[in-house]
Amino acid sequence: MSEEDGADLVALRRELHQVPETGLDLPKTQGLILEALRGLDLDVTTGTRTTSVTAVLRGENPGDAPACVLLRGDMDALPLSESTGLSFASRNGSMHACGHDLHMAGLVGAARLLHARRAQLQGDVIFMFQPGEEGFNGAQVMIEEGVLDAAGPRPSGAYGLHVVSDSVAGVFTNRPGPYMAAFDRLDVVINGRGGHGARPFQALDPIQAGAEIIGALQTYITRRFDVFDPVILTVGEFHGGTAPNVIPDSAYFRAGIRCFTPEVEDRLERELPELVTGIAQAHGLTAEAEFRRTLPATINDAEHAEFWASTAQDLFGGSRFETLLNPKAGSEDFSRVLQEVPGSYGHLGAGSRDMDPADWAPIHSARAVFEDSVLPDHALFLATLAERRLRLAAAASA
Repeated sequence: MSEEDGADLVALRRELHQVPETGLDLPKTQGLILEALRGLDLDVTTGTRTTSVTAVLRGENPGDAPACVLLRGDMDALPLSESTGLSFASRNGSMHACGHDLHMAGLVGAARLLHARRAQLQGDVIFMFQPGEEGFNGAQVMIEEGVLDAAGPRPSGAYGLHVVSDSVAGVFTNRPGPYMAAFDRLDVVINGRGGHGARPFQALDPIQAGAEIIGALQTYITRRFDVFDPVILTVGEFHGGTAPNVIPDSAYFRAGIRCFTPEVEDRLERELPELVTGIAQAHGLTAEAEFRRTLPATINDAEHAEFWASTAQDLFGGSRFETLLNPKAGSEDFSRVLQEVPGSYGHLGAGSRDMDPADWAPIHSARAVFEDSVLPDHALFLATLAERRLRLAAAASA
């Protein structure tokens, strides 16, 4: 990619950064992406339930058994006010604090690179510009609207890349197997009997029982689940009562739960509600516990993870790739895609070279600053993944 082309991607990223939009409805963002793709010979469709963009590039050397590859970039921002002080900072109360502006620009760059090579391209490429990654299940919406079938045959490989604001710029990371956690919720209502705070023996205290349940949940996951296939449970809400001298009739709490394998997720769904209701019953109260599956774990296919890693090393050298020893505890709805087709997902460091690493803020921080000079490598990596995977698919069908 030329220096001029790289500068164009940086300019696009900064334009996107100034108009962040949240959720599934991103009209300004969609418009900028459509404009950035204008002039390329692509089959472009937009979503009906969300402002997604699906673009298909038809390779001109497909052979007898055409295959396709999917590349994904998410589009939505977060509802927080930016405090980076950058000249192109957002001022509308939302912020691309998770780097999705770089993801979009990098994917546009990959589309431009592959379009220039389309005469040699041995299959088709689906470019998946996805709204609603930040808790809105946008990947599932796009799947239901047909993104995986946009080129005809389903992808033989699906790949995603996420930038990180507090990691060394230019370093790629990946691992086979579980890569990011599943995320689920446990919603609990404890029903007791209210009364005077001076006479607890005449009441059934849901707050005290709730506190015991929360402690028991933490103990249960450390004693009943393998530490090497871990569970993380965080109670982020606990509500009950209206005054310090009143025992309320009921209380409720909500917990976020993360794990890394479907087998553990199945056990959690079955066992945690039983634990909650059992403890409440032991105190003479009742409880309602609902386990809500939200996102599955992001699990990298072993062969595709190796392919992802070798591509990064071949392009940029061994010093710019690291295999993660452990999965990341965050969650990602690209997991929906990887449940349907094989592929791999990983990260690219984008810590600012103009800052002391001690001052780097993590993603989802209002102070997160991303090194956008990584964009040419971002685009080249995605394009090369697609080109190589199509070549492998063509060779396998020959």
